[in-house]
Amino acid sequence: QLHLVESGGGLVQPGGSLRLSCTASEFTYGYYAIGWFRQVPGKDREGVACISSNGGSTAYADSVKGRFTISRDNMKTAYLQMNSLKPEDTGVYACAADFRTGNCDMDSGHDYWGRGTQVTVSS
Repeated sequence: QLHLVESGGGLVQPGGSLRLSCTASEFTYGYYAIGWFRQVPGKDREGVACISSNGGSTAYADSVKGRFTISRDNMKTAYLQMNSLKPEDTGVYACAADFRTGNCDMDSGHDYWGRGTQVTVSS
């Protein structure tokens, strides 16, 4: 079983930046596409970005294109670099692992989920 732990959340002013990390418990992480999702109370969970298992392809929600960048290293960590943050980016950000090859898919049923980290964008 793959365990995922997020870190890097916090309070930031509008226009600021944060870098989230998603660390996996096993090296089998390399077989999984990784997605980042955010949850706001009263709203449906939203897919923010995803990256394929080999890191060769990425996808982003329209709301974050040009501001967020997803990446992964060869060890056990995926990242979400968030720039030009807006108050509407506030939420709990969770990463998830999807056992698949080829392109990632934020609409796919992901197999493992982390608990999430809070991101608050406020002045």
